[in-house]
Amino acid sequence: MSLSLVQSRALLGLEATKVIVEVHLANGLPSFTLVGLADLEVKEARERVRCAIQNSGLEFPSNKRITVNLAPADLPKDSGRLDLPIALGILAASGQIDGQRLDGYEFAGELSLSGALRPVRGALAMALTLLDVSTCLVLPPGSAEEAALVPGITIYRARHLLDVVRQFAPPGAAPTETPDPPDDGWCRLEPAAPPSRAELPDMADVKGQAGAKRALEIAAAGGHSLLLVGPPGSGKSMLAQRFAGLLPDMLAQEALQSAAIQSLIGRFSLERWGQRPTCAPHHSASAVALVGGGSPPRPGEISLAHHGVLFLDEFPEFSRAALEALREPLETGTITIARAAKRAEFPARFQLIGAMNPCPCGYLGSAAHHCRCTPDQISRYQSRLSGPLLDRIDLHVEVPALAADALLSAPAGESSAVMRARCVAARERAMARQGKTNQALVGHEIDLYAPLDAATTHFLHTAALRLSWSARSTHRTLKIARTIADLAGSSAIELVHAAEAMQYRHNGPGVL
Repeated sequence: MSLSLVQSRALLGLEATKVIVEVHLANGLPSFTLVGLADLEVKEARERVRCAIQNSGLEFPSNKRITVNLAPADLPKDSGRLDLPIALGILAASGQIDGQRLDGYEFAGELSLSGALRPVRGALAMALTLLDVSTCLVLPPGSAEEAALVPGITIYRARHLLDVVRQFAPPGAAPTETPDPPDDGWCRLEPAAPPSRAELPDMADVKGQAGAKRALEIAAAGGHSLLLVGPPGSGKSMLAQRFAGLLPDMLAQEALQSAAIQSLIGRFSLERWGQRPTCAPHHSASAVALVGGGSPPRPGEISLAHHGVLFLDEFPEFSRAALEALREPLETGTITIARAAKRAEFPARFQLIGAMNPCPCGYLGSAAHHCRCTPDQISRYQSRLSGPLLDRIDLHVEVPALAADALLSAPAGESSAVMRARCVAARERAMARQGKTNQALVGHEIDLYAPLDAATTHFLHTAALRLSWSARSTHRTLKIARTIADLAGSSAIELVHAAEAMQYRHNGPGVL
């Protein structure tokens, strides 16, 4: 048989689209042609496949005219994931393996020159695509263990090209010898058991700062974003690094989505399975690094922080374009990357924690240090954060510097476990009531699940007029008050809850 078909997958964002590798052998001048909108990495597969087949003791049909088509032809293909299906297609077309037995299997893997299989990125995304498809997936070591985290998928691990060839050899074929045959080269992987929860830094390490800790607790309970403003050394970074320890455990679907995004760029690790990610890019990061981009489109830091925390230290030092790019995903929880020939959508439902100094020198309003900045410098520094961006950040909190004697004598605060228990209980109340976090409430849901009595309505109406709140600011204050009520175990929003929520809303950093 001179024609064979092998199934694989190509990644476009989080979508793993089916690719049919068609291989045809014909008489004529010897050649190896690869067509089907293949990127340079895929075209280089010709030499890798040739050497892998020959060094595995198999016969490469070098006297034939080899044509490999990657269908559909208009779908871009990149990376070396198609090495294994191309090699199997050549072997099936030349009769060295049974091409009919390849039906019901999908293959992905990069080949070394010796024939050993190397991991590929996006294994979890491929496995998630196969949830509703009765197909077995064959992957290299490392990638197979990732894919095995998805329940209900049949995953096989192969270490070498010969491991796959033995499984699909024609009936009665002589066994192929290999210089060093692995004992467990081919095996079916059982669903992997999630590892134990990793230890995170404890909130008890932060002494004092009761107000900032309270704000972090509210943010964790309701899924709110947070801006910390304070002088250098006040503990802003310590607080932000411990925020993930206050969040509830990830649901199975959330863990799979987060891991799939990490797998797209090769950053997923089994040791971090089920742990909410905390991404902290440097302030020199570009807008593309934050929101994603490139060709093919890759996820940015906001997508890598999906169901986790995005911590932006030195908040005003980020470029204006990078900061303004955060506005849409903060509202929608997704980011769409559109290019001339490609369009990809990535999830980006993260909790933003920003930290900044009140002025360029950092000591505006400090009792211990004298501020050296002019009013013009302070205005320019604070104006780097636009009003629309600040309007989308739920809680604005001042983190004052502690005096040395107060710091040394301050007792240890509550541990993350104690605070986390309150946050989990409050979030469970919200989920039981409305099926989502308070931050995710929109439109009529706010009126339905955050009703106010006459006194509380009058209070917030007066505050909104005096502080010149926008409609968005008013709605966010209501959602914060709903979270505070949940933390207090109250079914209704009372005046005290609304008063505390009002303290976390400001016109901008200059108010602090």
